[in-house]
Amino acid sequence: MKSWKNVDEYIAAAPKEVRPKLEQVRAAIREVAQDAVESISYGMPFYSYKGEQGFKGRLVYFGLLKARIALYMRPENLEGHTGKVAKYMTTKSTLQFPLDEAVPVQLIKELVGDAMRRHAAEGRNSRSTGTRQGSGRAMEPVRAIAGT
Repeated sequence: MKSWKNVDEYIAAAPKEVRPKLEQVRAAIREVAQDAVESISYGMPFYSYKGEQGFKGRLVYFGLLKARIALYMRPENLEGHTGKVAKYMTTKSTLQFPLDEAVPVQLIKELVGDAMRRHAAEGRNSRSTGTRQGSGRAMEPVRAIAGT
């Protein structure tokens, strides 16, 4: 598996015609998850809730497959959206968006936004606070991407 240092490198390594779609996914996530820490995990872009480590800190991953872009989320973050995600669902925690279709930016924003709210609620209901991860990089302002 190829190892990238950051999400910019990951996207730059993708075929030229796919990069705008990856940027759309990234921008959608970053717009609604401004407190998330962006890094590379398991060889793909990863966003952790406020840099928390461990399973509960996982917010969303995305990656390029041969003919699709995959979005990986905790199953409970997809519950309640079954009607909207059924077209893209391949496993209980994976959505796949065909490269020959428009990226469902609004759906991604809705899913990640709901996941952020769930994480915030879990944090308020938990006595422990997650530890911050030092390997991710702070978010930069979202760049405008055509078609979003």
